[in-house]
Amino acid sequence: MDPILEFHRQMTRRQLLSGARTCIGAAALAQLLGVTDSVGAAAPQGVLPGAAGQGATPAGEPKPSSPGIPGLPHFAPKAKRVIYLFMAGGPSHIDLFDYKPALKKIHGTELPESIRNGQRLTGMTSGQKSFPCVAPMFNFEKVGKHGTWVNTDVLPHMSKMVDEMTIVKSMNTEAINHDPAITYINTGTQQLGRPSMGAWLSYGLGSPNKNLPTYVTMISIGARPGQALYSRLWGSGFLPSRHQGVQFRGSGDPVLYLTDPPGMDRTLRRKMLDGLAKLNAERFDQIGDPEINARISQYEMAYRMQTSVPELMDLKREPDAIVDMYGEDAKKPGTFAANCILARRLAERGVPFVQLFHRGWDQHGNLPKDLRKNGKSVDQPVAALLKDLKQRGMLDETLVVFGGEFGRTIYSQGKLTKESHGRDHHGRCFSTCLAGGGIKPGFEYGKTDDYSYNIVENPVHINDLNATILHCLGIDHRRFTFKYQGLDQRLTGVEDRHVVKEILA
Repeated sequence: MDPILEFHRQMTRRQLLSGARTCIGAAALAQLLGVTDSVGAAAPQGVLPGAAGQGATPAGEPKPSSPGIPGLPHFAPKAKRVIYLFMAGGPSHIDLFDYKPALKKIHGTELPESIRNGQRLTGMTSGQKSFPCVAPMFNFEKVGKHGTWVNTDVLPHMSKMVDEMTIVKSMNTEAINHDPAITYINTGTQQLGRPSMGAWLSYGLGSPNKNLPTYVTMISIGARPGQALYSRLWGSGFLPSRHQGVQFRGSGDPVLYLTDPPGMDRTLRRKMLDGLAKLNAERFDQIGDPEINARISQYEMAYRMQTSVPELMDLKREPDAIVDMYGEDAKKPGTFAANCILARRLAERGVPFVQLFHRGWDQHGNLPKDLRKNGKSVDQPVAALLKDLKQRGMLDETLVVFGGEFGRTIYSQGKLTKESHGRDHHGRCFSTCLAGGGIKPGFEYGKTDDYSYNIVENPVHINDLNATILHCLGIDHRRFTFKYQGLDQRLTGVEDRHVVKEILA
């Protein structure tokens, strides 16, 4: 039986009330001190909030690795790690990958009701009296060995890497607004409070690196403004808290509270942690709450990260030729380009799941101009990341995912002019790119109709994508469960989802 479930099954009323009293007092103190962790729970002063890792005996040497749960992986994996490049805001599949020359013929014409077919629209366009179709205002070319259409105006570098990618053009989701859609694709459900994909993988597979978190997230600085990204997107939900993602920052301390306060040196910090671990161990013996051991391991991970993270973040160790390959922005800490280099460095060190969030893809107006800005910030770094991984012999074991939470409508939001327009949210179809880690190179999958509005071949639900990512890591999504609220919970939900075997190498 799971230790958390066993703990709650055996808990007496007195233990419950005692624990609640302690938690309320700790939460009140933390509130007064202004210290909370990344999912809103009180965290003791000095803890690295969200530090993930399994790990150390209270006063002894840390274990050599975090092994995950017994029985995983279910079969031999093709990928050892995932780098997920999440383009928050809904990149326009029509203007990037799902191009059809025939779109020029319908430009300016009204979207037929037979195509829209009563689709629910957002409040931003539901009141429009007209829905004129818009062909892309960019140059597209057939690139790669298979002649794949790609927007070479916006993605000149990525277009040269299509022979390494599978482009899935038939992604779909039920969500039509940002927060539920991003929550859905990251956690497998639109409901709040569920574990993120990275947390699931941390719980299931663990990590070979004892000095870095199993799951790291970074949010680009300098990107176009976008909707809020809440820390629950990399939270642990009902899984043990040590599995939540750790957010690395582009300025100041890379991780909050990483630097010791004045007057605290490593020796004193070690003595403090040993004493605290002893107290926590005594408390665990009293009530048996496994979260106490999780907190001990977080303290220990934080201590080890004080050495490992500064070395990791020092891009001066990278050769100039590598930094130049990622583009000029790579020299600016916290940018998407710099974060791509860090993602590769984390992958080299065995971190199993790295997720980069890049905002600003929500183009309800002025799309032609703003999409070019998006491309300038991500195109060269993404292509460089694939090249870098490949030249190091890592791409075959690293699954790289590039995509957002949904696509954009074929019809214009607002006024359509010769040079500008906008597009609303569209979940019925959109595109996601995958490379490496067991994925077919140079392949396209799925097909939409002539309006890039509905799927006509091989639909791929977002949880089918999640099932496929798990498969590449050697996990059967149907057998990867955690009992919570009386149910065997899964990342891919309760629906009958499937692995997209056609895109596997």
